[in-house]
Amino acid sequence: MPSTIKDILDEFKKHHSFDSAKVIERAYQFAEKAHRGQKRKSGEDYIYHCLETAMTLAKLKMDAETIAAGLLHDVLDDTKTSSGQLRKKFGENILNLVKGICKVGKIKYHGKERMVENLRKLFLAMAKDIRVILIKLSDRLHNMETLDALPEEKQKRIALETLEIYAPIANRLGIREIGGDLEDLAFKYVYPKEYQEVVKRVKDRYIKGKEYLKKITPIVKKNLTRKNVRVIEIHARTKHYYSLYRKLLRYDMDWHKIYDIVALRIIVPDIESCYAALGVIHKKWKPLIGRIKDYIAISKPNGYQSLHTTVFCQGGKITEFQIRTPQMHQESEYGIAAHWYYSEEKGLKSYIKRKILHQKPEREFKKELSWVKQLQEWQNEKFSSPEEFIDSLKIDFLKDRIFVFTPKGDIIDLPEGAIPIDFAYEIHTDVGNQCAGAKVDEKLVPLSRPLQNGEVVEIITQKNKKPNRDWLQIVKTNAAKSKIKAWFKKN
Repeated sequence: MPSTIKDILDEFKKHHSFDSAKVIERAYQFAEKAHRGQKRKSGEDYIYHCLETAMTLAKLKMDAETIAAGLLHDVLDDTKTSSGQLRKKFGENILNLVKGICKVGKIKYHGKERMVENLRKLFLAMAKDIRVILIKLSDRLHNMETLDALPEEKQKRIALETLEIYAPIANRLGIREIGGDLEDLAFKYVYPKEYQEVVKRVKDRYIKGKEYLKKITPIVKKNLTRKNVRVIEIHARTKHYYSLYRKLLRYDMDWHKIYDIVALRIIVPDIESCYAALGVIHKKWKPLIGRIKDYIAISKPNGYQSLHTTVFCQGGKITEFQIRTPQMHQESEYGIAAHWYYSEEKGLKSYIKRKILHQKPEREFKKELSWVKQLQEWQNEKFSSPEEFIDSLKIDFLKDRIFVFTPKGDIIDLPEGAIPIDFAYEIHTDVGNQCAGAKVDEKLVPLSRPLQNGEVVEIITQKNKKPNRDWLQIVKTNAAKSKIKAWFKKN
């Protein structure tokens, strides 16, 4: 059933005051009138798309301004509404949110060039107010859910763009719920055969896995309670199709090496209880060597926190457990939206500005959002073609991330596949220019060796050393390439 304005208001009022909902009602009435008579390709009244976009934002616990902007997000592009009318009715904040996701002029740009200009505009608006991208992701989610109404060629283009740009942005912001849904919706259009194969083969595993976890849940709860570990909730988690497919590719499509198709998630009150629960599980069942991951002590680049362990569980079945607090769970699903909700600030824009762009950020916000400012600065780079822009964006900002350490224990966030030279330039331009060698975990390695998550990297420098032109062929980050090119231009 499509969402109604009543559904949106009911969802909103679970987390916010009744009075602040009035702007949402006004936005609905305005959008309904502006879009009246318009139909989507699916044959639905256009307003349903606006309602579904707003409903996703309400589920993210966003504020009234953001939900109102979600309802209004297409009025400037697709109706006769002017910026002046929107400002007069809803104020500057909502106008700026709506303008942030408007498309660029339809005549000036075509094809990939138009896509690039739309992204540039979106990223600039996103750097000013992160809520812009949350509206865009919610809009894209419903567009993907109704993609089958479009011609096949357009389906493939939009799905590929979703898989390569929008899903990675959602994941980078820690909004795993939307990121995973976008990936799965795009997966069936971009790789239809592979999608059908995964869905077919995983169905039985999902059912059997859930049945098994249902049997062991009372055993887990009993053992934790006996050791005075309070359990808030235990539930099964199934892996998204596209995430599973990517993992299968890493293991040469060997299904026997995938242990987390279904995992048991344990929610406990605090961090101390997380580690206590881990100890209880390891005492009961033997863990697999190398499969214990502490994302609480060292969270993922997008802020994800949890303890993961894989054990030889009841009957010798290899099973993954994930242990976290309620706040970690909310943040693992809703990322930056959950951070905003948990904060005591009145508005996300001022919060982000104060925490990220002007003051020294707190640890989790530094990891999650400093890249938004970097993204804004990166756009000043000159690119020879739209393709170069997209390739650089995918590598520098949207590729899976790894964490490596300096010898002093500082964390450096790099794209997967980065090499010691990328690391050197990330530390400082001079360190990169004078890079003569590298040690990883105290062993000398070639400068072209890809770095792995969690490694300790030390750069060996020489005073008179100069960059090598060949480095341009092997470095992964645009930052490193730019600094190498700048050196040769200067010298």
